Amino acid sequence: MVALEYKIIMANPLTVPKQPAEEEIINRIYIIRGQKVMLDKDLAEMYGVETFNLNKAVKRNLSRFPDDFMFQLSSEEFKNLIFQNGISKWGGTRKLPYAFTEQGVAMLSSVLHSERAIQVNIQIIRVYTKMRRLLIDNKERWQKIEKIEQSIIKKDEEIEAIFKVQKKLLIQEEKPRSKIGFAIQTKKN
Repeated sequence: MVALEYKIIMANPLTVPKQPAEEEIINRIYIIRGQKVMLDKDLAEMYGVETFNLNKAVKRNLSRFPDDFMFQLSSEEFKNLIFQNGISKWGGTRKLPYAFTEQGVAMLSSVLHSERAIQVNIQIIRVYTKMRRLLIDNKERWQKIEKIEQSIIKKDEEIEAIFKVQKKLLIQEEKPRSKIGFAIQTKKN
């Protein structure tokens, strides 16, 4: 009985892969075609499956993944992505990767039936929600900053106009004035 308990304790760290950290998820979210997406390779790695198997499960359930949930990168987009990351982490990739939007990531949990996929999806959706909240909060701040910036620009323009007028006044040469009126002759003693 003791040996059996020992095997269970030893098996748990090996069978339960480490959950991805929030920062790891954020680092794997890219903006492509104006949307925040995650790539099939990164998702497969987090779910603990092969990219091929993830894509196969998606293709078996393709009706669940319309274009606004998932799309395949063009070769140009893929080259740009590799360029942005500096070094290709996609070594021997033969096919262009698929990109999943937030809705596509959520749909993956219905296609991948593992407990790990469900837990990772929950983490990813929480990260997306947190990012959206931060953007909304920061949007108000950005609007306030823009108002202040516009006000400063307007005041700068007004100050610049004042300085231009002052320079003109200071630079004007004092020309000798011609005398106005009658000249009175004084007697000399």
